[in-house]
Amino acid sequence: MVDKKEVQNAENPEIYESQQMTDEEVFEGVMACLRRNDRVAFREEFFKNHTFVQAQIYLNLEFADRQLVHEFLEPQELAEIYDIIDDEDESLILAFLNEMNDEYSAVVLGEMYTDNAADILNDLKPEKMRTYLRLMPKARADELKVLMNYGDETAGGIMTTEFVSIKANQTIRSAMTLLRAKAENAESIYYLYIVDDDNRLVGVLSLRDLILSEGHVLVSDVMSSRVISVDVDEEQSQVARTIKDYDFFAIPVVEATGELLGIITVDDILDVMDDEAMADYSGLAGVDVDEQYESPSKSAKSRLPWLITLLCLGMGTSSLISQFEGMISEVATLSLFITLITGTAGNAGTQSLAVAVRKLALPDDQSTSLFSMIMREIVTGLLCGAITGLTIMLIVGFWQSNFVLGAVVGIAMLCAITVANLAGSLIPILMDRLGFDPAVASGPFITTLSDLTSVLIYFTIAAQFLPLLM
Repeated sequence: MVDKKEVQNAENPEIYESQQMTDEEVFEGVMACLRRNDRVAFREEFFKNHTFVQAQIYLNLEFADRQLVHEFLEPQELAEIYDIIDDEDESLILAFLNEMNDEYSAVVLGEMYTDNAADILNDLKPEKMRTYLRLMPKARADELKVLMNYGDETAGGIMTTEFVSIKANQTIRSAMTLLRAKAENAESIYYLYIVDDDNRLVGVLSLRDLILSEGHVLVSDVMSSRVISVDVDEEQSQVARTIKDYDFFAIPVVEATGELLGIITVDDILDVMDDEAMADYSGLAGVDVDEQYESPSKSAKSRLPWLITLLCLGMGTSSLISQFEGMISEVATLSLFITLITGTAGNAGTQSLAVAVRKLALPDDQSTSLFSMIMREIVTGLLCGAITGLTIMLIVGFWQSNFVLGAVVGIAMLCAITVANLAGSLIPILMDRLGFDPAVASGPFITTLSDLTSVLIYFTIAAQFLPLLM
């Protein structure tokens, strides 16, 4: 059986050669050329690698080495590297642009894909942004200004204007000629978009259908008029779900009149899905996980509001426990199981929260209603609570030789887990109804809230059995 990877490597010997070398060897080979100030050797060694590898090499260079690279590479070549750099490294690009002269930086931005360049320009200081736009060709600057006006998390904010559109009355032969002329500057050529004289989207033609059709056939005869598109103001999370549902490589973006404005490619959607996942994870953790790139003071500033809020909520738990000091002094062993009950209930509430947030993130999934989900969590809480409560009742009963105490802890565990499960489901749903991000109902918040309710449940039940416990 022939290995597909071996065939690909045989057809691309430079890629194969790069794969045989470690990252360190590749980097050292490029650095050796830089140290010799050998432009020809550097370009030969550097361009042996995939663009992703080139980007990693560039990101790991020191200031002096980057200055030399800027001399050795044309702005158009550096633009290809910047296009592939991940969003989390975008802040580095802002710093790198300041290391170049403004004319060089302007050309780099002008040669990048419009969606990527617009994102970077929006993050620049206003005076710097205006400088770069002034140094670009007017048509390119105007194109970027349009994209920069759309919301960051909308279809318009992540779309690119580099695509291929054709007319329905063209022949396949003329469409192929047009494609060859525009392909170099297009971000994606897997789909050709058919527009009318007013630039309204009327159809789509895949690259496969274009290649397989006879040259004299009209585009209108082979195109598909059932086009899935997204509105320019649609939220990026909904766009991601549409591309995922239809398994597209790209999707057209239109305004209310149906005019074709741009396309969104699957690589941008992968970034969106990553951002959405990180946002949900940050919410569940009660912290911005991307703060690793910030200074300690900024990290502390972002964490403190949550910590202070949870501290105040935690003080409520402490105050509640103080109300039962008399009971604890009479039956001291009750204090042994406070953290056990609160911790287990908090874990159960966090599990329920994760399920609820996931459900709310998939509004198109109508397999179960929200009411059914809540009932399922209640039943799940009862089952988990019953089994956990029975287990701890037997353990405490044998350990303390007091099955009444075991029953108190077990019943409290059952009730605490059930209430925590219910809270983990209801709170994110309530926040979603109020227009807030349900992920903000973070794990730490649910855990702290569960501590409060669990303590109240535990001592309320213990009070009913106090004569027997004494």
